[in-house]
Amino acid sequence: MEPENQDPTEVAAPGGDRAVSEGIPSGGVRPRRKGIYLLPNLMTTGCLFSGFYGIVAAIDKHFDAAGKAVFVAMICDTLDGRLARLTKTESAFGKEYDSLADMVAFGLAPAIIAYQWGVVRIAEIGRYWGRFGWLACFFYAAAAALRLARFNARAATADKRYFEGLPSPSAAAIVAAFIWFASAWPEPGLKGLIGAFLVTASAGALMVSSFSFPSFKQFNLDRRIRFVYILLVPLFFVLIALEPSTMLLSMFGTYALSAPVLWIGRRLRRITRGAPSPGPS
Repeated sequence: MEPENQDPTEVAAPGGDRAVSEGIPSGGVRPRRKGIYLLPNLMTTGCLFSGFYGIVAAIDKHFDAAGKAVFVAMICDTLDGRLARLTKTESAFGKEYDSLADMVAFGLAPAIIAYQWGVVRIAEIGRYWGRFGWLACFFYAAAAALRLARFNARAATADKRYFEGLPSPSAAAIVAAFIWFASAWPEPGLKGLIGAFLVTASAGALMVSSFSFPSFKQFNLDRRIRFVYILLVPLFFVLIALEPSTMLLSMFGTYALSAPVLWIGRRLRRITRGAPSPGPS
């Protein structure tokens, strides 16, 4: 008969000593169970898949589908973090996996989509135009990698109300929406192709900039709001449904330009306040 207080993981050994049963360390501490949380990582995999699909669609010249895939990746990327916090399943593995998926979906995919849409065409105009095109796409991909690395390195001390630099999903949305919008053009011409690469390079530059962009993380979804604000929700969806690429490009373009415009406005106000008043004539 077993002693009443005996640990079930321990068995009696000859000589009266207790031996630890197989699989339990001698210190008596059970090893941490290995595994990953399914739900948030499932959304992260959806983000990765959408980014990869966008690349494949661009290679196959289906640029409207490629642009849509980037926005699907954005939805999955938004849901994985919220689901992890809601279900209390945040983990170091999930954070690392999310960063790698973001690099594919919001770094490589938009750069390759822009490359496939414009570089092949602009290279026919001139060799140096082609070089400018693929260098602009590479600059965007490198900027996305640097932006993600900086975000991870400063996540513990950063102000949660703001992002330092344009978030990579927003930059990807600008590039994807522009290509989606421009894919309907029968012939973009040199100006359209140059515009695509300027948009791509500008989005990359904003990612590694020090401009402060609002994160909207402090917005409380549980608080009460006025009824009239609810009317804006269906209006928002109606406008997107009428012309998705145009509306999404306008929305994310406005967000991307907001920080530089506000910075310029603040600088001009400081210069105006510091200017000496004109003397008497």
